[in-house]
Amino acid sequence: MRPEDFEPRMDADGHGLILKAETETIVGCAFEVLNELGHGLLEKPYENALVVEFGLRGVPCEQQRRYDVRYKTVKVGEYVPDLIAFGSVVMDAKVIERITDHELGQMLNYLKITGHPVGLILNFRRARLEWKRVVNTNQGRLNRG
Repeated sequence: MRPEDFEPRMDADGHGLILKAETETIVGCAFEVLNELGHGLLEKPYENALVVEFGLRGVPCEQQRRYDVRYKTVKVGEYVPDLIAFGSVVMDAKVIERITDHELGQMLNYLKITGHPVGLILNFRRARLEWKRVVNTNQGRLNRG
């Protein structure tokens, strides 16, 4: 990856990041979940709590939606993201030491599979939320915000 691969991508009218308000709302929900539950749980309670918080805030979301993984038009598997919010942001709740290039690469693949433009990796391992935003530029590159 090159440094320019991590530059923020502007939206169509040039006024900011793609789905900036939506991702800020999601991160705000994740902070609320971490503040209420604390750290040290497995991933599923955080995912489920996010669904509850999204409901309280009127954020549309889908949990465990299935997507076909295809190789040359042949279905070779399935990808089931934790959550899709606002119909366009793929979320992956994690409880790991830290978010690495491995998780960023996975999220880029998830965006290609789903066709959604933005992904968020939310790491609930510590008392302070770690998160990374990944944008699919449709050119196979990562933009991290």
